[in-house]
Amino acid sequence: MKRLLLSSLAFSLCLSAATASANSDLLKGLKDKLNSSISSGSNSSTTSGSELDLSQITDGLKEALKVGTERVVGQIGADGGYENDPTIHIPLPEKMQQAQSYLRKFGLSSLADDVESRLNQGAEAAAPKAKELIIKAISDMTLEDARKIYDGPDDAATQYFRRVATDDLMNTVRPVINQSLEDVGAITAYNSLISEYKKVPFVPNIQSDLTEHATELALEGLFHYLAAEEASIRNNPVARTTDILKSVFGGA
Repeated sequence: MKRLLLSSLAFSLCLSAATASANSDLLKGLKDKLNSSISSGSNSSTTSGSELDLSQITDGLKEALKVGTERVVGQIGADGGYENDPTIHIPLPEKMQQAQSYLRKFGLSSLADDVESRLNQGAEAAAPKAKELIIKAISDMTLEDARKIYDGPDDAATQYFRRVATDDLMNTVRPVINQSLEDVGAITAYNSLISEYKKVPFVPNIQSDLTEHATELALEGLFHYLAAEEASIRNNPVARTTDILKSVFGGA
């Protein structure tokens, strides 16, 4: 799953158009069309023949991002979605990692492992709430947003999500993560660990904000795979699973 670019639309449009033209010319034409529509304030600029109009192109972009979001949340929200994935696995907070030698020395490493496992379970349980906000950000995308994604770097769509949705995601996901950590027993496991750890004299303080730690890394995992999905839909015809994606990006 690796980064969607609206510029990929041009290549597929070239394949589906009744009369093919040079890819570079079509790219320029699509860009000019987007810019022209923005300047004129139009939301739809219909082309002739089998070419796609601007509203279809914008809908195709939104559809691609929604499909990618559904896939990502289905993956990371499943059992083991975070815990069994080394790319997005949520480790213990840094203070606790630094004290691992103490934890092992005094027989507390199993308690620490249990806390780490439950952190990941909490993130998995919170994934559906994150999806709701990402879908909203996609629905709210304007023609100007689409143009910036088209003109931007390979991860432009993910940057868009980070820019418009991060604060809302943090504020929405944080209490869900906190409740999830309660529900899966992470807070209880953490408190048990700290209680036992404090019995050991002269050890460094390892108390940490589990909710903030898990929330930040849960969102990083989400953004990582959203960026990955961008490229998957662009480069992999099999990933284009709806009619609009096939018409805009090209079929298999």
